[in-house]
Amino acid sequence: MKRKKKKIADIAALVILLILSVTVLLPVVFITTHSFMSSRELNAAYGDILTAAASADESEDEPIAMDPHLIPREPSLKGYWDVFLATPDYLGKFWLSMFLTAAITGGQTVLACLGGYGFAKFRFPGKNLLFVLMVLLMMLPLQVTLVPNYIVLDKLGWIGSYAALILPGICSVFGVFLLTQTFRSIPDSILEAARLDGAGQLKTLFYVVVPQAKAGIASLVILNFIDTWNMVEQPLVFLKERAKYPLSIFLSQINNADPAHAFVCGILAMLPVLLLFLHFKDALMTGIENSALK
Repeated sequence: MKRKKKKIADIAALVILLILSVTVLLPVVFITTHSFMSSRELNAAYGDILTAAASADESEDEPIAMDPHLIPREPSLKGYWDVFLATPDYLGKFWLSMFLTAAITGGQTVLACLGGYGFAKFRFPGKNLLFVLMVLLMMLPLQVTLVPNYIVLDKLGWIGSYAALILPGICSVFGVFLLTQTFRSIPDSILEAARLDGAGQLKTLFYVVVPQAKAGIASLVILNFIDTWNMVEQPLVFLKERAKYPLSIFLSQINNADPAHAFVCGILAMLPVLLLFLHFKDALMTGIENSALK
């Protein structure tokens, strides 16, 4: 009887996992297959949806004609040709997003290593209070911190420049919190042995502590990369010119033009995050577990 109940529970769990997997993967499959459709096919299938919002005369009760399908009936690579070769604007936005993401992720990782090492392995007055305040600041919604950040950046004269995006991103407290938890799990005896060998604090950090915390640092890099790659509010608030918007903002403008280009650019936006996650997924799981348990 117990074996039968266990089998039923396993089947139920498998069904739930399959439903969740299909729910998560369906948008990815949808974007991928539609990126190989021609503009004519996309307009025929979803043209009414694309024009409904702009049509003021259309009644809200009037049904919208659609012909959704996953398998392309008119396979075409023209969207890829336009995005990757014919029009430089799309790849330009992609590399701009890569530059901003790399600058913020790299800067925050270095600053988080220094701050996390200080909180985890040093004693100084007000340490616990400062750490609690940092955690409280991390819990505030982004929309709350946009206004004070704007005021500070405006006083510095950086509004409208990419420094207005990079500096607040580098100074995010999430990385310090995550690596503090990770560095606390490293035995102090290892650090004392390094100091006895004549290593200074920075040398101990980058040659002893960082190699011991690769999983936690990889977790920070992945999470910060995803967050920065998909940022929307910061460019809209801090950048004045639309020409400076990264790919995450540019995608909404593409939707108003050629739908084939929009799907291909969706693939372009997914690739870096997907490849990074597939390469570091084990380190991500290990790093999150260690930071949560220690």
